[in-house]
Amino acid sequence: MKPNLPSTPTRVLIIGYVWPEPRSSAAGGHMVQLIECFLQQGWQVTFSSPAAAGEHKADLGALGISEVGIELNNSSFDTFITELQPDIVLFDRFMMEEQFGWRVEKYCPNALRVLETVDLHSLREARQQTLKSHLKNAIAPDELADFFTQSEQAMFQPMASSDSAQREIAAIYRSDLSVMISDKEIDLLVSQFNVPSALLHWCPLLVETVPTTAPAFTERSHFLSIGNFRHAPNWDAVLWMKTAIWPLIRQQLPTAQLHIYGSYTPPKATALHNPAQGFHIMNWAEDALQVMSAARVCLAPLRFGAGIKGKLLDAMTCGTPSVTTPVGAEAMHGDLPWPGAIATSAQRIADAAVELYRNEAVWNNAQTEGWAVLANRYQFEPHCASLIATIEACRANLAQHRTNNFTGAMLRHHHHKSTQYMAQWIEAKNRG
Repeated sequence: MKPNLPSTPTRVLIIGYVWPEPRSSAAGGHMVQLIECFLQQGWQVTFSSPAAAGEHKADLGALGISEVGIELNNSSFDTFITELQPDIVLFDRFMMEEQFGWRVEKYCPNALRVLETVDLHSLREARQQTLKSHLKNAIAPDELADFFTQSEQAMFQPMASSDSAQREIAAIYRSDLSVMISDKEIDLLVSQFNVPSALLHWCPLLVETVPTTAPAFTERSHFLSIGNFRHAPNWDAVLWMKTAIWPLIRQQLPTAQLHIYGSYTPPKATALHNPAQGFHIMNWAEDALQVMSAARVCLAPLRFGAGIKGKLLDAMTCGTPSVTTPVGAEAMHGDLPWPGAIATSAQRIADAAVELYRNEAVWNNAQTEGWAVLANRYQFEPHCASLIATIEACRANLAQHRTNNFTGAMLRHHHHKSTQYMAQWIEAKNRG
């Protein structure tokens, strides 16, 4: 049922770090889901970005969305936003809030400022650095169980000293509301960084409908892994599969085949292609759900990362059991069983993958468990309704909401002034 539309529709401006590519990344998919939620309310959406359009960019115009290219450190944005006068401005990642936040506050101060975090970049980076330290100190990759299950307090220490965490969490404070796809990251921000829970809203990746049927065990073949090759956790997982995990699987299944799909395939990935070993680099999948539905088991051996994983949500949607790590499964299944297996070493990952590949009863149970997770945590309509209700509540009580967030006001005062002066200096230098 369509909502009762106001005489003047709510105007939303999205400032994107990149143009969304829903078929290339989970981040792009989540952005499109947020847009669809806004459109259901009858809101008018304008998407802007200083980035060049990628080859897999979504056709936003087909959704009735205005597309506007903008420039960094250029006062043309001031004219643009003054004329548009949005009611809500959504920053896609903290870097866009850093760049454009002061201009938004100056030229439309009453607009609600929302940050789409995608994931906590600083958490991902801290985990990556911790992994490098473990490997440098000759801790075997198969002995990383403690690393995978680090507590929130343990992760706080490497994060808190990083430049990226200070930038990212400052942007969260400066915003009126931050959309978080991981409830575990909300817990981390509240318990360790003392971010007020009123500034955070959980809205994970979403599914329109929960499936009840999919291709059966006997109709499927091969292992599959998928992910944007530009994303460091995905590339690390590919290397770990190549050097450690896949040889162990082939020992037990000598004719097994692994198909690795990913957008923006670099030469270093193509060089790993080896059909004799059953290790296939397949480049970009035109239809990720089609190839996922044809595979028997999804492999996602992620040793670091943050947020939640689109590939694993796709696996559940397609009824494809998956084998991953605690980092891969983090914030994805709540208290429900994982639809496949979670393991912390190459040998355990390989053994779990082989068991799923061979055992139809175990496989069928995992498929059913995946659909239960989708129904419990990822349905579009309740999350969309909750997000809209939170946004409207913030808008209705914006002055008090901002007064309650004194730390954010303080950070905006100091950051916005310095950023404004730097941006104006860069613009004058570019003209001169």
